[in-house]
Amino acid sequence: MVQKIEDRPSTTLRAAPSTVSDGTAPVDTAWRVLAVLGALMGFASISTDFYLPAMPAMAIALHATSGMLAFSITGYLIGFSVGQLFWGPVSDKFGRRLPVAAGIVLFVIGSAGCALSDSAETIIGWRIIQALGASACVVISRAIVSDLYKGARAARMLSTLMVVMAIAPLLGPLVGAQVAAWAGWRAIFWLLVALGLAALAALYTIPETLSPLRRQAGLLSGAFARYARLLTERRILAYAGAGGFFYAGMFAYIAGTPFAYIIYHHLPAQYYGLHFGAGILGIMGTNVLNARLVARMGADRLLIVGALIAALAGTASAVAAWTDWGGLWGLLLPLFVFVSCTGLIVANSVAGALAGFSMEAGSVSAVVGALQYGSGIAGSGLVGLFTDGTPRPMGWIVALAGIGCLMCARSLKNASFDGIRK
Repeated sequence: MVQKIEDRPSTTLRAAPSTVSDGTAPVDTAWRVLAVLGALMGFASISTDFYLPAMPAMAIALHATSGMLAFSITGYLIGFSVGQLFWGPVSDKFGRRLPVAAGIVLFVIGSAGCALSDSAETIIGWRIIQALGASACVVISRAIVSDLYKGARAARMLSTLMVVMAIAPLLGPLVGAQVAAWAGWRAIFWLLVALGLAALAALYTIPETLSPLRRQAGLLSGAFARYARLLTERRILAYAGAGGFFYAGMFAYIAGTPFAYIIYHHLPAQYYGLHFGAGILGIMGTNVLNARLVARMGADRLLIVGALIAALAGTASAVAAWTDWGGLWGLLLPLFVFVSCTGLIVANSVAGALAGFSMEAGSVSAVVGALQYGSGIAGSGLVGLFTDGTPRPMGWIVALAGIGCLMCARSLKNASFDGIRK
């Protein structure tokens, strides 16, 4: 059995001896576990954000429309959602490390395929493969957190990890723009290949966190029956709905801002990463705030506050997109506030859904992730479908997503979920 890493009030991460469940060497420091989990959770952001500044150039090189390139994000989300439904029960049955390793290999293959593609349609296909691999890293890293932490500690740990993983999307567009300018957009995907191989090596510095005694003994074919049962849990649906609506707005933002900023508002492509990175700084800030307040205020209350701010900011972005009031800054500022709400919404919604399901953490994490990223399919897909050369479709989708997030979060206020409130 893995010895749980003690949750310490200090910000200093000390050595925490943890024994691997198969009896091999222990992990020597807690910070190594944090770093590797942060890297694994960052795969989704890395895969999306690195190539955002190069999307207009890719559209020209591949003779594709901006809407078609936006579907490369939609294709990624399809693979990411489906993949989580597969990897969750696999990790509950076989442990955490082996499925993650298999996922990283798929990620590397998909990234190489993107680098070698000669059409937008081929890019979309390889993006699905890439996402199938990346989904293993994210869904299983959340399950590992559930293995090691419970309740408010799990929410605080997820917030801490999101601060760590936020470094990747903060640097991603900046690095991606420079790599594309220096070596072309294909070099971005070769860089992802290298990062995947580095993550594969780092994976074996952390222990297996699911002992054989706690693994699911049934057939994998029973996974869908478990999913059907979990989807009848009102608590899971409420938390996943709040996160899902928010993800729809987030991926509408991700799919729409490269063209809204660079094409419509004439922002030089090399500066896109700076504006995108400002949003990541906002995410880091609210995650730090959430980690400090969640034990005192409760995850549900912070989730509702974040959803309310997201609804207001989304509505403001829709007005700015429709009227052009304030130009680029009029659009950028409310979108910055919306994106920053990630720190109050995502960790608390995931931790809330996982609470009380420790024996099925992988499956619950998969259901929640699939619903959330499946909503992202709708957000990015609608941006591609209703593209009209203006930021208006993106703005209204973000607004509706924020309102939907608030409605789901408000449904938690008067509900009693087996006494789980933090």
